[in-house]
Amino acid sequence: MKYTDLQDKSVEELETMLREKKMEVFTLRAKLKTMQLTNTSELRAAKKDVARIMTALNAARSK
Repeated sequence: MKYTDLQDKSVEELETMLREKKMEVFTLRAKLKTMQLTNTSELRAAKKDVARIMTALNAARSK
């Protein structure tokens, strides 16, 4: 996911995407703790996606 893809979305869309990604991060962390996560880079990528969505959300709200 790139920031340029997120710039065109509305605030409501960004908020739903943020909720979904935060839930994904939660499940990935749980899998990591229980030794079920084989690819640990998924967690890092999901956290970066959350940060990108939050940045786009703050930019959309300030307009």
